[in-house]
Amino acid sequence: MRRLLAAVLLLAPSTLPSAAKIPLDEFASRRASLRKSLDGVLVLFAHTEGKDEVFRVHPEPNFYYLTGWSQPGAVLLMTPAEEMLFLPQHDLHVELYQGKRSAAQDVGVQALTGFEAVFPREKFESELGRALSAHEKLYAALGDPAEEKLKLAYPFRDVHDAGPAIVKLRVKKSAAEIAAIQHATDVSLEAHRASWKRMAAGLSESQLAAKVVNTFLEHGCEAAYSPIVGSGPNGVVLHYSANQRRMDTGEVVVLDAAAECEGYASDITRTVPVGGKFTARQREIYQVVLGAQKAAIAALKPGMRLTGEGDTLTKFARDYMNAHGKDLHGEGLGKYFVHGLGHQIGLQVHDPNINGPLEAGMVITIEPGIYIEEEGIGVRIEDVVLVTENGAKVLSAALPREPDEIEKAVAK
Repeated sequence: MRRLLAAVLLLAPSTLPSAAKIPLDEFASRRASLRKSLDGVLVLFAHTEGKDEVFRVHPEPNFYYLTGWSQPGAVLLMTPAEEMLFLPQHDLHVELYQGKRSAAQDVGVQALTGFEAVFPREKFESELGRALSAHEKLYAALGDPAEEKLKLAYPFRDVHDAGPAIVKLRVKKSAAEIAAIQHATDVSLEAHRASWKRMAAGLSESQLAAKVVNTFLEHGCEAAYSPIVGSGPNGVVLHYSANQRRMDTGEVVVLDAAAECEGYASDITRTVPVGGKFTARQREIYQVVLGAQKAAIAALKPGMRLTGEGDTLTKFARDYMNAHGKDLHGEGLGKYFVHGLGHQIGLQVHDPNINGPLEAGMVITIEPGIYIEEEGIGVRIEDVVLVTENGAKVLSAALPREPDEIEKAVAK
């Protein structure tokens, strides 16, 4: 009977479509795009790990963006005309603990990596020397410990930052990347819904966090960041992480949690009432935050800026807050909006930003919030938004935002 049940579970379809991996030819296309503007030699190092590493180490984002390779210890070398991947030799001790790894001499490694030129890690120095004999400039990820070794090896060369050129590519997402972010978002929404069903007075914040993370794991994903579950007075702490307080009826919970699936992240926040109903004041504040978010999203289109001078999205949100609500002293609510309106999202929850206007193909968050410590009320609403040619598409729109819809969703 147990075997039959296990077989049925294995055959049962997932409630969400499986995430599509980014194809190898897209990584190759990214490298080709970068080589077109490259005027020297670029070197990037993959992440490293100890021989007895227990906790998962995430790939270095820029290295992964260009290679799709997640095994540690690799090196990428690129010039305008060529690209090479260097892999460590097999280490039986490491593979005993971490599983089989790939090495340059393995059969089929070119097809596996998407690189025609794959060499042992030991050949990196000689190939780098050959490349530098034909090019003056050397690019690397500044701040990486491996970059310091490059400076020692080539003390008479300036090492330039490779980051800006790669970030310029990363900020605009391909169709495959948008699909990956959408999948991570869909899993995140499922986790929020599951936590709403679980939520009740007397439960610990950690129990909601556990429900969220378990949902991620059930869908083959992981937490993109440590879930923030701030109930009552903890809701005014922007990155509250203790998650130990017990929730009471009449409070709201700021639940900021999202999944990372196949390397791509989401970032979702909702504020929900513990007992199933907002108080009059909670609803008032909530409506102001929601209105500010809607105002920002309505104004979102290519050419707009998140922050800065002039009519930015942040200004639209804050102006709405000041025009539609007051604190206990009769002052506008805009001063209680104390963080940025949003950020880029992709391989990282906080993907690198560019200093300029938004462009079609960028994926950002829009997350206004009001935090009034005097009243013990914190409200944040955060959604993932794709900048389109003519405006914006909310990728997380399937999760309720309207207060009536939220009350209906959390009702027991």
